[in-house]
Amino acid sequence: MVALVDAAKSGEIPNSEVAIVISDKADAAGLAKARERDVETVVIERRGRKREEHDAEIAAKLKEKGVELICLAGYMRLLSPQFIKEFPDQIINIHPSLLPAFPGLDAQKQAFDHGAKITGCTVHFVNEDLDAGRIILQRAIEVKDDDTAETLAARILEEEHQLYVEAVKRLVREFQQQAASVREAEA
Repeated sequence: MVALVDAAKSGEIPNSEVAIVISDKADAAGLAKARERDVETVVIERRGRKREEHDAEIAAKLKEKGVELICLAGYMRLLSPQFIKEFPDQIINIHPSLLPAFPGLDAQKQAFDHGAKITGCTVHFVNEDLDAGRIILQRAIEVKDDDTAETLAARILEEEHQLYVEAVKRLVREFQQQAASVREAEA
């Protein structure tokens, strides 16, 4: 999240802004980091609520803010089918493996324990299945002989920050081209 906010604010991701950061945990470190960068934050608690109810409140807040692209970062919960239908091809996620390999939790440890020689990270669209949406970008990372699961995870995280920014830049450019084409067609 921090990499995306900083890239938008610096102009690295042109013509974009981070409209809001939403978390379901009041003590999430990302909320403080977003506030430090003058980005609006909101906590939408999920405890004791059905997923659909929670997701509906998030969707309403995103629509209120005019959000065009939803970037998940550390959101460890499947989104409801209704939420995904409300934002078709507008929800993306970063995952610490070369999907479709090692989906789900602890992907870095899965790769390490499996003895993979190459792993990486993937930015993908979110669909109703776990880590199964259309792939936007991937970056391969060699598993070194002296790696531990922790050192591997740290190296993947560094690449994730760069790859997520690169993917958002690409999508923003595509959105802008599509909007320009629509304006031309209407003229």
